[in-house]
Amino acid sequence: MEEKPQKNGEWVKTFASVLIITIIIRTFLFAPVSVDGASMEPTLHDREKIIVSKTINWVGEIHRGDIVIIKDPEEKMNYVKRVIGLPGETIEMKNDHLHINGEEINESYLTEAKKVTSLHGTTLTEDFGPVTIPKDHYFVMGDNRPHSMDSRGIAPFSLGFIAEDRIIGKSKLVIFPFKNIRKTN
Repeated sequence: MEEKPQKNGEWVKTFASVLIITIIIRTFLFAPVSVDGASMEPTLHDREKIIVSKTINWVGEIHRGDIVIIKDPEEKMNYVKRVIGLPGETIEMKNDHLHINGEEINESYLTEAKKVTSLHGTTLTEDFGPVTIPKDHYFVMGDNRPHSMDSRGIAPFSLGFIAEDRIIGKSKLVIFPFKNIRKTN
């Protein structure tokens, strides 16, 4: 069998195709994000790399408990936080227990964080509220509540309510370091 010589422009077309597909995937489907800081400990750790699904903008919804990536337009960085309250809900924290619309909510993802903070004799989350979340906004907190800048408090020490259009995706998977590969939801 005789090999046909490859046309000079074939490799350029292949490279351009791969580049276009990569840009489409990163723009509309999935992207890697680095966790910066300890605000999501013990769920996510500083410098871990996670894969973020960007499909929430056109497929799917945001649910309580989702770990989301939030774009901060002023600082040009991303925050990784957990959705605690949904649009229109009234949220309150009393004695380390979350209440939404008057009903206590189990935050099972905080089990390990509560064990750590209880050793130090502190509460995980100080009391606040009740506050009502505006339409098209979310209330977010880090899992490491004593060390998280989130929706609690007043700016500049708070992210405030998060507008839906600032949420760029949901965390799906830790991909680095390789020994820590796991699902995040």
